[in-house]
Amino acid sequence: MKEPGTAHSTLIAYPRIAALPLGVVGLGYLASYVLLDWVSFIEPYAHFGITPWNPGTGLSFVLVMLFGRKMIPLLFIGPFLSDVILIRPPLPLAITLLSAVLIGAGYSLALFFLSRPATRFDPTLSSMRDLLLLVLVAALSALAVASSYVALMIAAGLLPASNFTGPALRYWVGDMIGIMVFAPFGLIALTRRRALRVSIETLLQIAAIVAAVVLVFGYAKEQQFQLFYVLFLPIIWMAVRTGFEGVTIGLLVTQLGLILGVMIFPGKGHDVTAYQAVMLVLAMTGLVAGELVTENRRTASQLRLHQESLSRLARLGSMGELAAAIAHELNQPLMAAGTYTRLVNDAISSDTIDSAAVGETAKKAVVQVERAAEVVRRLRALVRLDRSNRVSCAVDRVINNALALCRPDLDRIEANVRTTLDPRLPPVMIDVLQIEQTLLNLLRNSVEALGGAKHGTISIEARADGDDFVEISVRDTGPGFPADLLENPFLPFSSTKPGGLGFGLALCKSIIEAHGGRLSLDGNSQGARIRFTLPVAKMPAHG
Repeated sequence: MKEPGTAHSTLIAYPRIAALPLGVVGLGYLASYVLLDWVSFIEPYAHFGITPWNPGTGLSFVLVMLFGRKMIPLLFIGPFLSDVILIRPPLPLAITLLSAVLIGAGYSLALFFLSRPATRFDPTLSSMRDLLLLVLVAALSALAVASSYVALMIAAGLLPASNFTGPALRYWVGDMIGIMVFAPFGLIALTRRRALRVSIETLLQIAAIVAAVVLVFGYAKEQQFQLFYVLFLPIIWMAVRTGFEGVTIGLLVTQLGLILGVMIFPGKGHDVTAYQAVMLVLAMTGLVAGELVTENRRTASQLRLHQESLSRLARLGSMGELAAAIAHELNQPLMAAGTYTRLVNDAISSDTIDSAAVGETAKKAVVQVERAAEVVRRLRALVRLDRSNRVSCAVDRVINNALALCRPDLDRIEANVRTTLDPRLPPVMIDVLQIEQTLLNLLRNSVEALGGAKHGTISIEARADGDDFVEISVRDTGPGFPADLLENPFLPFSSTKPGGLGFGLALCKSIIEAHGGRLSLDGNSQGARIRFTLPVAKMPAHG
């Protein structure tokens, strides 16, 4: 059985990291958590672990989202170890344990929610919905953790009750900065093998961030806060030019620059909390702008893919035209080859044989046969199944895209479309374009089966088929399949349409089987149904 919560996680781009034993991953997390807390332990509030930047919290989000809920117990251990090692003088052991429980519980609940299949959160932050969901969950969980931590310190008599707001706000800002800066960077870096290509422009953008940080800390305190907004310029530049991936790097560099500035210029009385509050606004602005740019580029890319899909399907769907084209292309070389072959046969049968003429005629026949073979090769290239573009993709996305492409046909016959999708479905590992083509082909078959009948019904269902596959079915209320088609529906070039070549079902079956699934037909008096399965995108096994 798959571990709950890991079924929808995107595969880590680096096999060596994904294949690490969970024990090694856990030890690496704990060491990194303490190290990050030590590096960012700057200007703490009194002697508590309330600092202006907590990247360890962002690391916790990365750990659970990519390695699963089995790592959640470490969210309690990391804060405990960090407080024991870093806080001087140390807090009472009971308070340290309780604070670790509060921190671990708050963020465990948040990550448990994000990792639920029903939440449909994509750890690669591939859409604005995913980003906003991360922001909302982070804000609420950080607020709960900050409030409970400060309340614990007040209850223990370590803080006066009148000091609740200031420390709680500082704690919340620090954790939010840690999540918003470190978590997107970590998720992108581990799930996208080539998240950002380093170019001259990238180096110039980073140099601009460094120059802006130097400019901010090179002036008096009053001017520093005003000049802080100069940092928005390189971040927006990175968002526009490199999208979401580039912004995550820019924000990390900016945050490191601010921390270094506070450390290098300690005597200027920096209001670090105010800096971090503006940094939080900068992070949110940069992430949203970067996501918008990336989504726009992705939409344009998908539009090109859909246009290619429609073009290819139009070629395959216009069976009469395709048949005429194939017949024309094959007829000429085959007739010529037959003519040359007869000439060779006549020459051999004659009393006098001109070997040179016979050889020349035979060569011409070979050329024509090769030309016919080339036609077949081009046809095969038209429908070849490329395996290099398979990615983890949500089932509802594929279905919704296919429905959107088929909407004009559905509206034309005023068809009722019903979709029944299990919200707990894991993503599938597919070539998105090929599976959208398959679904579009099946939907158009249903539209043609309904014919001129108005208000027919087409139903699409998706459910789990064991642990390894998802089954999708397309059902219509048309006349159903003929009995002979149900007995052997995938004979090459078989079709129930006048003048059709029957490429449709055979092509769909080839695509599904190339993905490791299966396609089958059901038919009765209530209409026709086609079912096919797709493999689940799984996390690599851990030792």
